[in-house]
Amino acid sequence: MTYKHLTTRELTLIADFWYQGTKAYRAAKLLQRSQETIYRVYRFLNDGKTIDQYLQTYQRHKRRCGRKQTQLPTIEVNYIHAQIKAGWTPDTIIGRHEHPISC
Repeated sequence: MTYKHLTTRELTLIADFWYQGTKAYRAAKLLQRSQETIYRVYRFLNDGKTIDQYLQTYQRHKRRCGRKQTQLPTIEVNYIHAQIKAGWTPDTIIGRHEHPISC
């Protein structure tokens, strides 16, 4: 299951619902989002912070999301480049198990 990040439009709508006094569970149904996601934004706004501050925090945390970049040793990189020059595809290079690839 993948996580769908909040868009600026959705955050604006959530803030508008909060200002209007709409219950979080109703906002969650209307936006087709998890209630916990809406409650998290509501709690942030209840602490006296703005939606701009939430967006900055959210984007900073979002950058840490996802797979970390891997760095192969130079021996493996040279081997892969040599095989690609020889006309091999990446799945063939890894599938042969001729030379161990660490990733």
